[in-house]
Amino acid sequence: MSDTETGVAAAPAPMHLRVRGGTTLSGSIDVKTSKNAGVALLCASLLNQGTTTLRRVARIEEVNRILRVLDSMGVRHRWLGDDGDLELTPPERLDLSRIDAEAARRTRSIIMFLGPLLHEYPEFELPFAGGCDLGDRTVEPHMVALRRFGLSVETSHGCYHASVKTEVEPPRSIVLTERGDTVTENAIMAAARFPAVTTIRNASCNYMVQDLCFFLERLGVRIDGIGTTTITVHGRGEIDTDVDYAPSEDPIEAWSLIAAAIVTESEVTVGRVPIEFVEIELACAEEMGLRYSCGEEYLAANGRTRLTDVTVQPSRLRAPTDKIHPMPFPGLNIDNLPFFALIASCAEGSTLIHDWVYENRAIYLTELNRLGAQVRLLDPHRIYVDGPVRWSGTEVVCPPALRPAVVLLLAMLRAKGTSVLRHVNVIHRGYEQLVERLQKLGAEIEVFWDE
Repeated sequence: MSDTETGVAAAPAPMHLRVRGGTTLSGSIDVKTSKNAGVALLCASLLNQGTTTLRRVARIEEVNRILRVLDSMGVRHRWLGDDGDLELTPPERLDLSRIDAEAARRTRSIIMFLGPLLHEYPEFELPFAGGCDLGDRTVEPHMVALRRFGLSVETSHGCYHASVKTEVEPPRSIVLTERGDTVTENAIMAAARFPAVTTIRNASCNYMVQDLCFFLERLGVRIDGIGTTTITVHGRGEIDTDVDYAPSEDPIEAWSLIAAAIVTESEVTVGRVPIEFVEIELACAEEMGLRYSCGEEYLAANGRTRLTDVTVQPSRLRAPTDKIHPMPFPGLNIDNLPFFALIASCAEGSTLIHDWVYENRAIYLTELNRLGAQVRLLDPHRIYVDGPVRWSGTEVVCPPALRPAVVLLLAMLRAKGTSVLRHVNVIHRGYEQLVERLQKLGAEIEVFWDE
């Protein structure tokens, strides 16, 4: 079956952007739904024998890759109109022998198939997880958690070879060795189908984990402790429910858009911001001199997540007293950290940024120097950023990592003159129509392809 017939877009040709910088933005822009919650819910749909309908799913490349994998296993999907509503219908039995290995290897999210699949198959294989090139990240915390449910995994020839003990006593309590988002989600999905009560300690309570829990509650799985580091899952042996669920908005996109306003010294209102998940970022930026205001709070379509509209005002920035570093929620989000390299470049003074999670990402942020920034790499995890700087347009090839790629695009909006950002397809992994939406705010960006 062709990509056109399945409704999943083929890999696009290399795309480039020509940016005329130095333009002030204005107006308002709404945040789209969460990339990371969306892919988690697609994986969690494998737990359900009924039809799963997800509302306003971001039509991004990461979603396309997961859909390609699900299609190859026999899951039927169809888009319901142009608003991102997506319907998933599982087959009577998944066909894992036909899994789309190419699509699977291009997404790190494939590892979250382990939790759902271990309930149905005594043995199965999954291709190695991929995604952004951010250095080595061990999958051992996943294995430690899922081993308690009878799963054992060997790796060879580019695949995870999984086997599951048919007779295993469900764990009453699991302590995660890493408070990771996908690790927590895998453990929750494994526990959801065990007809027992499982307590997961040192759990992530980040936005995508909360959306996954809210979704599972709609499927009839009782979950206590949502939003805390101790989650108790009352599992069900079988889930066969027609469910309709809307994931909440994306705090990483929200901060990306707020950062665009900050660095272009513009007054912009960013609507539908999941405020609970960007409060630390706003507090850090406020310490640096950011002026902003928040509107009245209201609920997301999931009925649980608090949203607000944030209006950013032109501000004179200064370097923070302390270093900026990420922490598990409720700390500063790991994916929002790269935007502070850009913000710090617009601030008076020196800022130390410590990206302790990834080995490679801080290195990519030195590409800002091509545009006039002063980013000094201290080691693979730490950079010093001096500002303010004189930005100037130039040509840069996108790094193979989502957030640093967007950071470069936003820097080009600030830089005087014309810049070219090449091979921007990586941005489509996590942002839907970002260029078109920035254009509506007044950004002068031209899309072009190789002749």
